[in-house]
Amino acid sequence: MTEDKQTAAPPRVPDEVGAQWDRVRGHLRAEFGNAAYKSWLQPISLTEISQGRVSMRVPTRFMREWVMSRYADRIRALWRGEDSSISNIHIAVSSGGRPAAASTEAAAQGGSAEPPINHAVAGQTIIAPAAAAPLPEGSPAPDQGADAGFVSSLDPRFSFDNFVVGKSNEFAHAAARRLADATKVQFNPLYIYGGVGLGKTHLMHAIAWRIRKTDPSRRVIYLSAEKFMYQFIRALRFQNTMAFKELFRSVDVLMIDDVQFIGGKNSTQEEFFHTFNALIDRNRQVVISGDRSPSDLDGMEERLRSRLGWGLVADIHPTDYELRLGILQSKAEKIGDVDVPPRVLEFLAHKITSSVRELEGALNRVVAHATLIGREVTLEATQEILQDVLRAHDRRITIEEIQKRVAAHFNIRLGDMHSARRARNVARPRQVAMYLAKQLTSRSLPEIGRKFGGRDHTTVMHGVKRVEQLRETDAAFAEDIDLLRRMIES
Repeated sequence: MTEDKQTAAPPRVPDEVGAQWDRVRGHLRAEFGNAAYKSWLQPISLTEISQGRVSMRVPTRFMREWVMSRYADRIRALWRGEDSSISNIHIAVSSGGRPAAASTEAAAQGGSAEPPINHAVAGQTIIAPAAAAPLPEGSPAPDQGADAGFVSSLDPRFSFDNFVVGKSNEFAHAAARRLADATKVQFNPLYIYGGVGLGKTHLMHAIAWRIRKTDPSRRVIYLSAEKFMYQFIRALRFQNTMAFKELFRSVDVLMIDDVQFIGGKNSTQEEFFHTFNALIDRNRQVVISGDRSPSDLDGMEERLRSRLGWGLVADIHPTDYELRLGILQSKAEKIGDVDVPPRVLEFLAHKITSSVRELEGALNRVVAHATLIGREVTLEATQEILQDVLRAHDRRITIEEIQKRVAAHFNIRLGDMHSARRARNVARPRQVAMYLAKQLTSRSLPEIGRKFGGRDHTTVMHGVKRVEQLRETDAAFAEDIDLLRRMIES
């Protein structure tokens, strides 16, 4: 049996040979059962019979290897029962990932039969050795040697080189980088969590790109939890669960994004739980992302929450002003043909604090407007272009709301935010509220001071600096501030 890939169009299969093939398929269905038949045998298409050899095709390399190892001997024996001159069978992989010739059984039904689980689907999120397919434009090219050929929707912009590191994300970035560069599994699973638009998906894509570039022979699957659920439901519907299990449990690295989406989906959680265990038992790497820590995932079984927290849990905190400004500066440098003044970047970094995605979107909008209209990028033009975004942000977070949340958190009266009391149990929460007001609103220091009982802007400045110093030296205090910030932004 040979294993080379055929690319030429197959000749027409005569009716007599087609009838023999239908009988062979019928025996296979009866012997191996309907589920195995639909998963692995029905997708086989007959191309020709010549000089005692039967040539067939399957959609993917993975399926060819499975069929060759488990069914080839029986298929050859059944063909010899139909034609004693048959001494060999040849199974190739269809170019383009689909059978080049439809089976006579499918033709008799008026169309092709439902294919098994998609091992590589263009435009989706699966990366696995499969039929050769073009890489996304601008993506790093893997070694074309061992088992190359990937199909994915990885964004080529989401690499480690394009990830701006700050205090809020440096731990998650370091963990992701270490995992991507490691030749052995060091912590399993890696669980990355954080709010919307803070860089979780960027790090997931960056890990996949790095592994793909440094070791293309490793079989990697990256997809969202929602698509994992869709594939599982589809497998149940078409009785292809064997193919589903084999696909997801035979990879070297499994990456699931936004795992919170399977909360409350009991059947999907059950399958994910067993897939997770199977991979961990085989020392295969698992990388998961979510919008909150494993212990806080709603609708998730306790046993699954426990396993998600087994390895290394890395959180991404809300961005601070310096990181937001760094992200904007990096993006502005890549734009090149449009000059964005530092004043505009500073304004956007102060004003848009909810997510990096919204921040970059605002800059893209300003640059696009300048390019299409031919106007110079100025602070006034930026305020005009983004007035809807800025209004929405102002509605979302106010100094009054910040004062109310901070007062409740530290168990002081709201009136203490405006009072002249200087006791530490009152002054410290007041300074925290000032710090958050500066971080989360676009109000100037004098405006913030007026909201805190008519205080001078230097008092506000001192309070902000004091909180920043405490964040540097007291990890528990820093965590408390980040919790408050997430509560206010949620």
